[in-house]
Amino acid sequence: MTKVPAASRTLAVLKALAKTGQPTTAAALAQKVGIPRSSIYQLLEVLEAEGFVIHFEDESRWGLGVAAFELGSAYLRHDPLERVARPILAKLARNAEKHTAAVAQLGVLHGTETLYLLKELPTQPVSVVTEIGVRLPAHLTASGRALLAEISSAQLKATYGAKELVNRTGVGPKNLRELSQLLNVEREQGFAIESGHITSGYSSIAAAAKNHLRIPIASLALTFREEHTSIELVEQLSKLVKNSADELSKRLGAP
Repeated sequence: MTKVPAASRTLAVLKALAKTGQPTTAAALAQKVGIPRSSIYQLLEVLEAEGFVIHFEDESRWGLGVAAFELGSAYLRHDPLERVARPILAKLARNAEKHTAAVAQLGVLHGTETLYLLKELPTQPVSVVTEIGVRLPAHLTASGRALLAEISSAQLKATYGAKELVNRTGVGPKNLRELSQLLNVEREQGFAIESGHITSGYSSIAAAAKNHLRIPIASLALTFREEHTSIELVEQLSKLVKNSADELSKRLGAP
């Protein structure tokens, strides 16, 4: 089999960063991969330009970038994720209906958008805009924020920068500062929630599922009428989505 040294080295660097699971120094990467430091810096600069790695200058360390995350999500969208998640999503919808009529959804991040892959309807119809294949601003959806809460602040900044965030209904984070504050709260509580950010009159609760590398892969969400929202209902539904996300994580190999 013909080998292309540059391609082999590039893939080796990405694999090493994935296995490490946290930002590491160029020197440590060079040792792991077995190539000169001069070569590792050249590779990292190219990968950084393409978004596959991020340079944490204050720490002199390198980590996986948003493009690497998107590539992994793209593979899972080809079928494996949907096959594994479908029965879990169906069970989530059935359990949620014991409390309120809610649509269960599976979503993934695609850049700054949430892409919806699966949907399970309750027996009592609930109209939502999150059809399969629909993309919505990730910072406004519970599905998107559940995943954004699991990435580093550097990755978040690289994704959004200093630009103003789009708005649909007049509510929701308007810039990176507001989004970061909201994500800190949602990371701490273990789930994301939005009310009227996408469609007035509807609320959503979501939690993230991770793979064997503890990388957030997809989110499971429940969308229901906002008029039914109460502290008790939020507690009940958040527990359901977190348990479902944990179940999916285990199926994806998370420890």
